[in-house]
Amino acid sequence: MHIPSATVDRAAEHLGGRPDFDRLSAAIGAGDPIVENIVRALPHVAVTNDLYAESAAAYLATHLLTQGRHDRLPGPEHSAVRAGIAVMTARLAEPLTLAAIAAEAHLSVYHFIRVFRAETGETPHRFLTRLRIERAQRLLSGSTLSLAQIADQCGFSSPGTLSSAFLSQVGVRPSVYRNI
Repeated sequence: MHIPSATVDRAAEHLGGRPDFDRLSAAIGAGDPIVENIVRALPHVAVTNDLYAESAAAYLATHLLTQGRHDRLPGPEHSAVRAGIAVMTARLAEPLTLAAIAAEAHLSVYHFIRVFRAETGETPHRFLTRLRIERAQRLLSGSTLSLAQIADQCGFSSPGTLSSAFLSQVGVRPSVYRNI
């Protein structure tokens, strides 16, 4: 999907600033259920015209530019959070420790947790679990993989662990979610 740069610039102007493409890239890389649902729905729209396409593009640009909008941390702390998110996203299926993520971000575990929470509003563990659950949701909706295969691809040690985390985050078991 392509959103014209003029649409992005217009949305950024209305929001009062320039787009933070690093944050935008991290948000898109982490997955966004709203974007995914809109993209999935577009081929099924009965009436497609320029007005509809322009409206959808403006909405998506505004949505993406406002994701996680808050004051940026100065200097290296902000890049450490971006590095941590990049590690989590790239190695989602692997067993990741907080020490490994903090080391990749070149911070101590304690400092990384503090900086990460201040920047994202979540602990690194909660953020990683959310990324894994969002990936599991996409796989449950768009594939016929077994729960064990999905658990493996999302970094959960077992289907039971995935099921418990999924129930806690989404409110239903993965099998129920798949049938919705």
